[in-house]
Amino acid sequence: MKAFSFLVPLVLLSHAWSAERFAGFVSEDFVFTKASFPQCHASTLCETPRGILVAWFGGTKEKAKDVGIWTSELKTGSTDWSAPTEWANGVQYEGHRHPCWNPVLYQTPDEGSTLLFFKVGPSPDAWWGELMISRDHGVTFSGRRRLPEGIDGPVRCKPILVDDGSTLLCGSSTEHDGWRVHFEKISLTNGEPTGVWKRIGPIHEASTFNAIQPTFLEHRNGKLQVLCRTKEGVISTSFSEDGGDTWSPMGKTSLPNPNSGVDVVTLADGRHLLIYNHLGSGKTGWGRRGLLNLAISNDGIEWRQIGVVEHEEKAEFSYPAMIQAHDGRVHLTYTWKRQRIKRVVLDPSKFKEGAMLDRGEWDRET
Repeated sequence: MKAFSFLVPLVLLSHAWSAERFAGFVSEDFVFTKASFPQCHASTLCETPRGILVAWFGGTKEKAKDVGIWTSELKTGSTDWSAPTEWANGVQYEGHRHPCWNPVLYQTPDEGSTLLFFKVGPSPDAWWGELMISRDHGVTFSGRRRLPEGIDGPVRCKPILVDDGSTLLCGSSTEHDGWRVHFEKISLTNGEPTGVWKRIGPIHEASTFNAIQPTFLEHRNGKLQVLCRTKEGVISTSFSEDGGDTWSPMGKTSLPNPNSGVDVVTLADGRHLLIYNHLGSGKTGWGRRGLLNLAISNDGIEWRQIGVVEHEEKAEFSYPAMIQAHDGRVHLTYTWKRQRIKRVVLDPSKFKEGAMLDRGEWDRET
């Protein structure tokens, strides 16, 4: 395990900290300001009985062999994040090492185990899935194991429980055969994966959509929906009415996507909250990931503006992750200029819905 050792280079915060604020915004902070790695990306978070736990990959830069999986914790009642700790690296044997990628945290119900999925391999088209488990809610992780061949685990976004809470449904995808979305199911026993994995899909051909990284919406009637990152300049979607075993043909939503990750959480009141970059495929003056936005929907089809989380021309704010805590507040994290992981806290009871959204320019006056 490694703790932080030197200061991340200081950067001007004027744009980041003056981003437009909106009804429901509560607070923002950095998960760390000191670290032993110069770059970080792909954060994930969960709420444990101890507080908020965040993970990400960090190293020299994405794809570098020294990239490992790190965590930090904000204990309930504290204002200070714990120092970054590295729990996994890609060392295969002496002198041979691969980068790590895309951690995904999941806290099982009833204060059970905390699962940490992640990827290891030279590139996304050749990586494999691994899993570590914490039985002390993120204080330590152990029992590292490689997932079965062809099973990646949740590829970027949090999984959900189905089948009356007995099964973990993971949104996954592959890049070695074109960008294609599939799903994976595993039974849970005492809060830990047991039995044989079930692989579902892929649910589309790369000739229709180059789509990856599905994130789940859970509708009140039991229907499931996913939103996906694509190369087609639009967020794509698909639906399931049988707990994720079969899925409808993938289609377009009304929202743009600049080939960047999105995340959504279904709130306790039934609304769906989405965080994403409301930009086309790099065709605007904002660059590809310089505008990070929140939208809300009652049905997963029509989306309305909530607010702009970050905006800075030519900067990168990307790969968001989002949960709703037991107190009703929403916590979201994202990559801040590849230098830090930033957290924002929201109160969804105070949101004010703005204009209806489409693939056009975001109304920055709303």
